[in-house]
Amino acid sequence: MMVSHSLFDEPRFWSAVAFVVFFLLFGRKLWAAITKVLDERAEGVRRDLDEAGRLRREAEQMLEAATREREQALAEAREMIERSREEAASIAAAARREAEAVAARREQMARDRIAAAERAAVREVQDLAAEIAVQATRDVLAHHLEGNQPVGRRDADVLIDDALSALPGALTRATQARAA
Repeated sequence: MMVSHSLFDEPRFWSAVAFVVFFLLFGRKLWAAITKVLDERAEGVRRDLDEAGRLRREAEQMLEAATREREQALAEAREMIERSREEAASIAAAARREAEAVAARREQMARDRIAAAERAAVREVQDLAAEIAVQATRDVLAHHLEGNQPVGRRDADVLIDDALSALPGALTRATQARAA
C-alpha cells in the first residue's frame, strides 16, 4: 500500500495558502494600521525625547543660575568677611591709639602730680628750714640779750648745729601732721 502524499494533503501547505490569501486581502489595511500605530508610537517617543531634551535644557539653565547665585553669594560672603576683618582691624587700631593716648595723658598727669608734689616738698623744706633758721636766730638773739654778753662764734655754731640736727625730726613731724 502505497500512500501518496500530495501537497494538497499537507496542512502546512493550506496554512501557507491561507496566510497568503489573508495577507493579500487584509494586508494593505493591516499594514496601514500597523504603520499608523508604529508611526504614532514613534511620534510619541519623539515628543517624549523632545520634552526630555527641553526639560534637560531647563534643568541645565536652572543649575547654571543656581551655580551663579551660589558663586555670587560666596563672593558676597567673602567680601563681607574681608570688610569685617578690615573693620575689626580698624577698630582695634583705633582702640590701641585711644588706649595709648589715655595712657600718655595719665602718665603726663602723674608726672605733673609728682612735679607738683616735689615742688611742694621743696617749698615745705625751704619753709621749715627758714622757720628753723629764724628760730635759731631768735635763740641766739635771746641768749645774747639775756646775758648782755656777746655771743661768740662758737656759741652761734652750736645753736645752728642744734637747729640743723632738729630739722629731720621737724620734717617727720610735719609730714605726719599733714598725713593725719
